[in-house]
Amino acid sequence: MSEYKQGELLKNINFPNDIKQIPQSKLPQLCTELREYILDVLSENPGHLASSLGTIELSVALHYVFNVPDDTLIWDVGHQSYAHKVLTGRKDYFKTIRSFGGISGFPRKDESKYDCFGTGHSSTSISAVLGMAIADNLLNKSSENTHIAVIGDGSMTGGMAFEALNNAGTSDANLLIILNDNGISIDKQVGGLSKYFTRITISAKYNRLKNKIWNMLGGNTLQYSKHKSFVKKVLLATKYVFSGKSTFFEALGIRYFGPINGNDVDDLIKTLKSLKHIKGAKILHIITKKGKGLPQAEKNPTTYHAPGLFNPHTGELRAENRNTQIAPKYQDVFGETMLELAAIDNRIVGITPAMLSGCSLDKMMDVYPERTFDVGIAEQHAVTLAAGFAAKGLIPFCNIYSSFMQRAYDQIIHDVCLQNLHVVFCLDRAGLVGEDGATHHGAFDLAYLRAIPNIIIAAPLNEMELRDMLFTALYTNKPFAIRYPRGRGNNLNWRNEMKILTVGKGCANECSNDAQIAICSLGTIGNNALEAISQLKTENINVDFYNFRFLKPLDTQLIEEVISKHKIVITVEDGVITGGFGSAIAEYVTKVNHNNRIIRMGLPDSFIEHGTVKELQHVCGIDTEGIYNQIRKSLKHKC
Repeated sequence: MSEYKQGELLKNINFPNDIKQIPQSKLPQLCTELREYILDVLSENPGHLASSLGTIELSVALHYVFNVPDDTLIWDVGHQSYAHKVLTGRKDYFKTIRSFGGISGFPRKDESKYDCFGTGHSSTSISAVLGMAIADNLLNKSSENTHIAVIGDGSMTGGMAFEALNNAGTSDANLLIILNDNGISIDKQVGGLSKYFTRITISAKYNRLKNKIWNMLGGNTLQYSKHKSFVKKVLLATKYVFSGKSTFFEALGIRYFGPINGNDVDDLIKTLKSLKHIKGAKILHIITKKGKGLPQAEKNPTTYHAPGLFNPHTGELRAENRNTQIAPKYQDVFGETMLELAAIDNRIVGITPAMLSGCSLDKMMDVYPERTFDVGIAEQHAVTLAAGFAAKGLIPFCNIYSSFMQRAYDQIIHDVCLQNLHVVFCLDRAGLVGEDGATHHGAFDLAYLRAIPNIIIAAPLNEMELRDMLFTALYTNKPFAIRYPRGRGNNLNWRNEMKILTVGKGCANECSNDAQIAICSLGTIGNNALEAISQLKTENINVDFYNFRFLKPLDTQLIEEVISKHKIVITVEDGVITGGFGSAIAEYVTKVNHNNRIIRMGLPDSFIEHGTVKELQHVCGIDTEGIYNQIRKSLKHKC
């Protein structure tokens, strides 16, 4: 890996205490050096760029004013924490970020004591930091410690954040919530809360007057404590004069400060020093620029959220592949197929929780905006909204990343499947997703969905089968889940004429009359099995391949064919083997009292780290080599 130049100040920063030795007047220079360092590293080691560029001044200011980890610091989602990582003992390891064996792209407790809580999914920080603050009080730890949650405006739309705010306002916890408002999560921010942030952002006149009144009446002194209720009433009355209503946060009992410029390190330090001595729950509203310091990222924050390789000086994106003959991403197959289906049936609506471009529903939004809904980071709401649509006769295609769907498990059961409603769940990023690691792998969907009555569960072998499954789901009046992976497929000619599949039926491929072993597969991982079988064929070893397509209902007729012809059956899936596809096959074989040897291959009973998909498949033994070796081993030890 390249060695990356560190500026005059940054080269002497290894831990937060080193920042405190720098004169405050030089901190803007440190921010510039830090920004240049992150740009250089990420230009060759792709990661979450724009979010972290926007929080560089905040990271420096927080570590200058507070003493983490004695003062708790939690970064919501965590992809905005790269500067924090560089400043907390990981500067020289930063070039390994998101690579196999390197540091994580998200905060992790087991990686550094400065990562006070692991965060990969959104909207968790306020709940966690409140719990830690109350725990400190119960454990008689210093009440002088401040407990800080940095949460983006996009994450604030998550229902869990609202629940935590409601609880925080009634507690005595010494809590500082920093609302990092850049007007965008990944795609453009949506919903009433975003409009509210805009309104309070432009009411700077009120905020200046509020702080003057607060200081006049005692500010952070004993005088304020003595007359606290009176001060609060005066401030609330001032708010009524300006807007006719209380702010949302103050109504919950949380003192509101701001908005201030979150990319001005001096202003941040001044404000944070003041807030450090104010007890109770408070929120500081900062305005930042996502992609700050790279003009292209500032203009196109969605593109530069995780841009891949780029020129750190010009911002120009490097072409992923100069060859125009390239297979499509599965998300684009979904997006373009949705356009075709929406033209066929005007009852179709598309729903996504803040992943409009990530799942390619932006294609449908461009053509059918009145039938496409981005609900913000709110997976539970997305699922029940879909249930409401279905109850009135619409056909919702609800696209949620597999790992994020875990957040709406009760809604899948109670609001959709219990009522047997026609909702199509499209689970993008199923299986191993690569560099985002354990928080984002779609490892559990097959196992957790399989237990639910009424639902159909399908996984395509390739792009053409994905189209067929979406088409089939349109005409199947039941809850229907389709899971497919991140990344590209293998077929250039994927625009097949769609056909309706028989639900619950798989098919036999590559079968012979003398094969001793059968591979039963579900989903795109079957392509690795087919490659292994092809290699074995050159060695005159025949292995039969069965593409099951559906986990539920399971094709028991096809299982009977498999177990009647083969003593050894190997199941392959890109999900946890505990309770998944292989478990379903093994349970059926046990039920019918067959004595076949069932070998299950899939993800182990552990959380898988980050790395490329190829590297992680190899570690889990489900790459082509791993399947090949398992077949050879099974032949040596056949029953």
